Amino acid sequence: MPKIFKEFYDALTENLDSYNGQYASFIDNGPKLYKLLSNLLMNYNKELDSEDKMKINAAISYYVVPLDVIPESEYGPYGYIDDIYICVYVIKDLIKKYGIEEINQFWEEIEELSEVIEESYEKTTILLDDTDEILKYIGLIE
Repeated sequence: MPKIFKEFYDALTENLDSYNGQYASFIDNGPKLYKLLSNLLMNYNKELDSEDKMKINAAISYYVVPLDVIPESEYGPYGYIDDIYICVYVIKDLIKKYGIEEINQFWEEIEELSEVIEESYEKTTILLDDTDEILKYIGLIE
């Protein structure tokens, strides 16, 4: 019998489905933001310049790296806060360049993208001690 592989988005969503902790309201945005970046890379690729593609790939890759700044293996769902921050940082940059309407085309959720971005950015920046450390770790700033 062949093994059936899950998409990373599905595994990510499943990992967080049962989480009802203190930060659940915005940690649930993690898979949605990951999916948005994946959709942009797959469906908007020709419009993106190489720098934007690298930023998107960096944010997507950060989800997969097992030992990032706040590893999920050690901190559980709280470990996704830095991943969410990276996604929001990149998405905010893309919105500045392409506009919210353009990016919103690839958002598949019922919540307003601008509200999800605002909430996620606000909460991650409050909870993270040093966002520059995370951005340097991934190479988004020097």
